Amino acid sequence: MKRVCVIGLLAAFALSVNGQQPATKVAIVSLQGAIAGTKDGQKAAQELDKKVAPKQKEFATRQAEISQLQEQYSKGGAVMAEDRRNQAAREIEEKKKRLERDVQDAEEEVRNEQEKIVQSLGQRMTAMIEKYAKDNGYTLVVDVSNPNTDVLYAAQSFDITQSVITLYDETAAKGSSTTPRPN
Repeated sequence: MKRVCVIGLLAAFALSVNGQQPATKVAIVSLQGAIAGTKDGQKAAQELDKKVAPKQKEFATRQAEISQLQEQYSKGGAVMAEDRRNQAAREIEEKKKRLERDVQDAEEEVRNEQEKIVQSLGQRMTAMIEKYAKDNGYTLVVDVSNPNTDVLYAAQSFDITQSVITLYDETAAKGSSTTPRPN
């Protein structure tokens, strides 16, 4: 699919060069960078960080406890009775597994929260990019933050990311009722 898009883009450029259609005005944007660069995106990231910080602290404390148990085990394991040594080893393994599961669950929760943020802000940002492109005569805007986009080179002069961030923030400051919504 992306090869077809690139071939179509090249064909559009070839036709515009041969004078068969008007010149194509192209821009690039980093959608992820634009979302992260807005005041709303920065606020959402800070709120997410505040939610995550207590869990990170808890996980660090639990990891330190496991490390301490491992150190005690390695120092005194040879002189412990066999059943006590086995019990200590099981306890360490159980704590490690529980911590790993809890970390994975927390990471999944953070990913889900990030997806919600990107979904919410992404729709508004896409509408803002569309408005900016129409207002400034662009016929094509390519998202270079998407790993599936084959953009091998783009001059910085084509990058409209900062302009779109500014437009988004200005529009959002006027009130969310004036923020364009996607069609």
